[in-house]
Amino acid sequence: MRRLMLLRHAKTETEAPSGRDQDRRLDERGRRDAAEIGGWIARHPPFPDLVQVSPAVRAQQTWDIAWEAMKDRMPLPRVEYEDDLYGADATQLLHAIRMASASDPKRLMLVGHNPGMHELALALAGSGDAAARKGLSDNLPTAGLAVFDFAGKDWNDVAFRGGRLVRFVSPKLLKQTSGD
Repeated sequence: MRRLMLLRHAKTETEAPSGRDQDRRLDERGRRDAAEIGGWIARHPPFPDLVQVSPAVRAQQTWDIAWEAMKDRMPLPRVEYEDDLYGADATQLLHAIRMASASDPKRLMLVGHNPGMHELALALAGSGDAAARKGLSDNLPTAGLAVFDFAGKDWNDVAFRGGRLVRFVSPKLLKQTSGD
């Protein structure tokens, strides 16, 4: 079995001082939300073995802050910064997932952007928790996390509609519930 975690970057400033989209940074809410989702991940193993992060500043900051919140509860995963995750659509993201077969992690996390991450999550969800599927149907919000399990023994087996959505959480949903 393989586990995939899709984490969208947290809330950002509207424009970067440089004017480049890739340079946009997290705002205060984004920093709080990244820490909150990192804390949630720390309380809900299994943890990722490999984390692939978009090169955009906001994605890297999201991972760094989330990691700070979880580092005392889990071993450091291998972290790779992947240029192909920036601006990727669902098909490109699926290709990136399949490429993970080379290093063969059991649990993979992608930290990236919408609309591609949301489109991928919708495309992968062939079954799973009904409430999570309904919640995910509208949006993968900033700092939102979708967790999928796949029956295959290799990342090359991952296919659209082939995943079981195990969890869908976001800082907003965590505030509405007990957090677990």
